[in-house]
Amino acid sequence: MRQIVLDTETTGIDPAEGHRIIEIGCVELMERQTTGRHYHVYINPEREVEAEAIGVHGITNEFLADKPKFADIAAEFFEFIKGAELVIHNAAFDIGFMDSEFARLKPVRKTADHCGVVDSLAIARKKHPGQKNNLDALCKRYGVDNSSRDLHGALLDAEILAEVYLLLTGGQTALSLDAGNDGAGGEGGIRRLPDDRKPLNVILASNEEASAHEEFMELLAKQAGETVWGKLAQKE
Repeated sequence: MRQIVLDTETTGIDPAEGHRIIEIGCVELMERQTTGRHYHVYINPEREVEAEAIGVHGITNEFLADKPKFADIAAEFFEFIKGAELVIHNAAFDIGFMDSEFARLKPVRKTADHCGVVDSLAIARKKHPGQKNNLDALCKRYGVDNSSRDLHGALLDAEILAEVYLLLTGGQTALSLDAGNDGAGGEGGIRRLPDDRKPLNVILASNEEASAHEEFMELLAKQAGETVWGKLAQKE
């Protein structure tokens, strides 16, 4: 499956008020592995960027003055995402802006007609109800390094989201069993423990804990009949 992890930066928060996209960042995944392909562009929005938005992403009107307009990049952007499943954090926001931009052009395109859409925020809220699920919170929860994220940036956020999404939806995404010719294991391979390592401490249950366990097993046997624990005890 081809997936595109996507993020945008904008002049403001509502396309219905004429706000526009000023940056697009995309990272390609194929079968849940990054491919190294990405799409990134800054866009002249043909309007002023709100001061509050500049405070979030740091992209100024002066910086965007000589950048291409959305109409200039629309075809190559569409070709990059067409047929893929888009992974977006708070997808309604970005898709709303993308559809608003495409609606200004001919032919008019609607993103959902050409791409699947997965909202990673909805996944996170379902998996971690009642907790913060913004990108920074998820990075902290899953141990993803976002130390370079002083300001929002579409490509950087897409790269971070790609890592978070893979952990959020599947945990470990790749396992290398190539230990090398000598069996010692290299980076990302199997790390073998030395034979002379210090043995692990074995902590035995106290008398009180053992008695409580016996009482619980007896109660469980009365309620559920013979248990696996009981069978094992008989064999011993």
